[in-house]
Amino acid sequence: MTRHSPRTPRVEPLPGEPAAVAETGDGRALVLADYHAGLEVALRRDGVELGNRADERRESVLRLLTESGADRVVLLGDVGNAIGDPNETERRELDELFAALTERVPVTVTPGNHDGGLADVVADLGYAAGDGSAGDPSVTVTDGAGTRIGNVGFAHGHTWPAREVVEAPVVCTAHEHPVVRLEDEVGGRRVERAWLRGRLAPGPFEAHAADAGVEPPAIDGDLVVFPAFNDLTGGTWVNEGQDFLSPFLPEGLAGGEAYLLDGTRLGDYRSV
Repeated sequence: MTRHSPRTPRVEPLPGEPAAVAETGDGRALVLADYHAGLEVALRRDGVELGNRADERRESVLRLLTESGADRVVLLGDVGNAIGDPNETERRELDELFAALTERVPVTVTPGNHDGGLADVVADLGYAAGDGSAGDPSVTVTDGAGTRIGNVGFAHGHTWPAREVVEAPVVCTAHEHPVVRLEDEVGGRRVERAWLRGRLAPGPFEAHAADAGVEPPAIDGDLVVFPAFNDLTGGTWVNEGQDFLSPFLPEGLAGGEAYLLDGTRLGDYRSV
């Protein structure tokens, strides 16, 4: 899934995993999206009986952190699942996740639409004591417009990202939980999580800037849309004509291609 020029920082998915490593120019970040801690509680309320997978999720992140050699973790939003104050189960999972990560590296969160109370939770749990720089074992929660670390912009994608984010050579977003529905030669069907990647198209951002009466951002970079780390979330069926959720998609993705977690290149996501 390599798509970069010598001037462009690398954002490379880890083979077989819903996570990537970003070489930002300021370090090496493990990046993942849509963790949805405590999701099983919400599913049980809907009649779906599942055991709690909190330990499995956390251990997967820690394993990827070790294998990647990253010096920070970036969580692209929807770290929690409850919209508003998390329940006791979700709060405990968040506490254990941040405790395990901050023993090793700083954590940056670009909050999503499910993270309305996350900054207060992080502060209450005592993880927001530092400045989030490399080597500082704290959790930094940005505002909803995201942040830029070195040459890579990060945002959840449920709202318009900040100018500094979209002007980065590579922009990483989430929120869509992109999936593709595949059919084999005998009619069998399966749904798999997918990456989307292409150029970041300036059109939607120029129109948004015009509506706001501000100068448009200078956009000339790539866009990577991350799959959900939590495999219980469902998602947007990008090859079935389902509407996207982000305000700048699909128009903001030019020449978008889909890739499976194992690296299989599917080509234009609309014609898979």
